[in-house]
Amino acid sequence: MKGFKRNNQLLSLCGLNCGLCPMHIDGYCPGCGGGAGNQSCRIARCSLEHDNLTYCYECSSYPCDKYMKFAKYDSFITHQHYHQDLMKAKDGGIDTYNQEQLEKIDILKIFLEKYNDGRKKSFYCLAVNLLELEELKSLIKQIETNSKLSALTKKEQAKYVFDLFQDLAKRHSLILKLNKKSKK
Repeated sequence: MKGFKRNNQLLSLCGLNCGLCPMHIDGYCPGCGGGAGNQSCRIARCSLEHDNLTYCYECSSYPCDKYMKFAKYDSFITHQHYHQDLMKAKDGGIDTYNQEQLEKIDILKIFLEKYNDGRKKSFYCLAVNLLELEELKSLIKQIETNSKLSALTKKEQAKYVFDLFQDLAKRHSLILKLNKKSKK
């Protein structure tokens, strides 16, 4: 978006985890305020109108209707935890939050390189985004210590990992599916 620049492309202005987005991973989007390829955004426009705030929580109107309505549907990335993630970053510090995101990106790369049958990229991006870092580390350990996994085909491995994610999500009452606006 013209005139909208930010230094942090891991966490967006509104709380989306850009570093875990399939569009960012594939190089189609630089992340929030990252320059060429960045999508038009009403939240970014609002930031420009309010002294170019770095994060929405810096605004005296936060959380406003525009911010709260933004999360109704997902885009390429989940909006399910955007507010919770933004508050986590605010309370724990942006640098600490970004460090966690970098660890999650490394974990996501493992899933994409080792357990993707060519149809799981969006699913893994969503799952890594929504689950806690320690749970992801435990899941990786569980997968890597399964001696029978190497005997499976790539597709069977992907199904095994998919099922583990679904079980973990179910325990947290999470639905690992993007909430897209229905086309009428």
